[in-house]
Formats: sequence, structure tokens, C-alpha cells
Amino acid sequence: MLTKLIKFAALAILLAASATSEATVVIKLATVAPKDSVWHEHLKKIDQRWQSATDGEVKLRIYAGTLGDEDDILRRVRVGQLDAGTISTAGLSSIHKATQAMHIPLAFNSNEEMEYVRNGISKTLEPLLKAKGFRVLSWGEVGWVHFFTRDPVETPDDLRAQKLFVWSNGDSADGEKLWQDFGFDTISLSSIDIMPALQTSMIDAYQAPPLVALANQWFPFTPYMTDLKWAPLTGATVITERAWQKIPSRFREELALIVFEEGLMLQVDVRELEQQATDAMIKRGLKIVPVDNTARAAWQAVAEQGYPRIRGSVVPEKYFDETIRLRDEFRAQQQAGQ
Repeated sequence: MLTKLIKFAALAILLAASATSEATVVIKLATVAPKDSVWHEHLKKIDQRWQSATDGEVKLRIYAGTLGDEDDILRRVRVGQLDAGTISTAGLSSIHKATQAMHIPLAFNSNEEMEYVRNGISKTLEPLLKAKGFRVLSWGEVGWVHFFTRDPVETPDDLRAQKLFVWSNGDSADGEKLWQDFGFDTISLSSIDIMPALQTSMIDAYQAPPLVALANQWFPFTPYMTDLKWAPLTGATVITERAWQKIPSRFREELALIVFEEGLMLQVDVRELEQQATDAMIKRGLKIVPVDNTARAAWQAVAEQGYPRIRGSVVPEKYFDETIRLRDEFRAQQQAGQ
């Protein structure tokens, strides 16, 4: 009798463990951000808060910097191998080209201006992504893109003399052709190929925020950074609708709020760490190339000459126009407040 009771108790424990395992929802999320980077750390905080809010019923399984480029991640999401991703707008452009609206070169002057536009344009971007099966949980920042180069670059002509990496990610063909039409020598690669391309001198230059150049250890091969904020690089944490529906409905509102809150905290961290990253690279040999007013005007001319091509081919006209409208609206408000 005692033996039977022991067996019954053991079976009950096994069944309970099995039921708990089956009740646990694991959301598989990937990012190209390296392990232990600021973006990875925030994803780990989301996982901790999700598990706490659901008593372990919902958790994240995070893949940081291990599953290839953003196109690879989104491909895995589409076939169901992954459920979610923290993806830059460059990668999201493979879902809808309108997500490139925030990456218009030299269209923004400050974090405040960029944030105002992003908050406005996101209201039109989110329904577009939802129609493709993706729910946006939060928008985030990667930082201001600069040119990192093997030789000093102050002017556009300086950059034309170097082999420039162009991201073969998302819907990038039109953007690459635009660079080429303006006389730049481009090499189209996946972001995971930047390091070997630098090591073999296949490329001499790339565009990246300082935090990204430091986190991926690219900067030792490109000891110069041009003091020009070319464009903001933003991104979003997205989850497929099918995966979102697997989460018990009683948890969804709180879990979405957690990701939103962490997105706001990430924004603060990225802005604080951007200058720290630059300073850290300077200590290790990076030189900042100043851009005087004449050179800055030359860069602005290149950017604005490209706007008619960007509008329509890279960014659909409606969303390009809305981005510029929001930017001008912000500037008008700032002017009125002075």
C-alpha cells in the first residue's frame, strides 16, 4: 500500500510539472545586438519583469547577436522559428518600406526633434506593420549614425575615395543605387560581414552609431569618425500576432506596458551612453574629424539632392511627406516658443 502511495505521489508530481511546463509560454526573440550590449541588457530586464508579472507563466528566450542579420531574423520569424525581434527600421523596411521614414539623412537636428517626429509617424507606421502580422510593443533608439573611416573624411569627396559599406538588409537596393549615383564606391554586405570585410580591407568605411561601432569592436579598423550626425537609427521591438495571441489575455496589457516602459528607459540609456562610447573609443585611438560650415553645406547639398529620389523609391511619398511635415511642425513650435 505504501509503495502504491509513493508511486501515486510521484506520478502526481510529474503530472503537475508537465502541466506547468505546458502552461509556460516562451516567446523566442532575437536581435543583432551583441550579448551584454545595452540593448541585450534591456531585453533581459523585460524577461525578468515578464516572469515576475506572470509568476513565470510567460518568459522570453533571447538570442543576442547569434542568429545572423536582421533579414535572417525576420525570415525565421516568418516561418515560425522565432516569435519576436528587436529590429532596426532598416530591417523593418523588408516588412514595409515606410519604416525608413525616420532615416532620412540630415533631416533632423536634435534628439527632441527626432523624438517628436518618431512619436508622430509611429501612429501611421504601426497599423502598416499590424496589417503584415506584426505588433509593435515599443519603439527605441540605436543612436545617431556617423561615418567611421580608415582615412579622415570631412567632405563628401573624401568619402567617395573610400570603399563604403552599404547594408544589404531590408529593402536596401534603392538606397545603394542612390549612393552609387552620387559617386560613392559602395560594397553591399550583411552587417555580420562588416568585421571580416574590415579585416581584409574589402571596405574602408561604414555608417553606424558610436554605441554600435564600440559594441561590435569595428572601430579599431576605422580610426576616424566624422563629426556629422548623418541620420538617427531607430528600431522597434515587434512580435507576431500569432505569438501574441498565445499569451493569456489577462497578461497582455501589463506585458505590453512593461516593454513600452523599458523602451523609454532604453532611450535614456542610449543617449547617455552615446557620448561615453565616443569618449571610450577616443581613449583607444579614435580621432574625431571636424566638419566646418563649408563641408557641412556640401553634405547637406548631397542629402537634399537625394530627397526627390528617396521620396518614393526608398520611403513611400506619403510617409516621407509626413515625416518632413512633423519635423517642420516641431520647428515652428520651437520658433513660436522663443
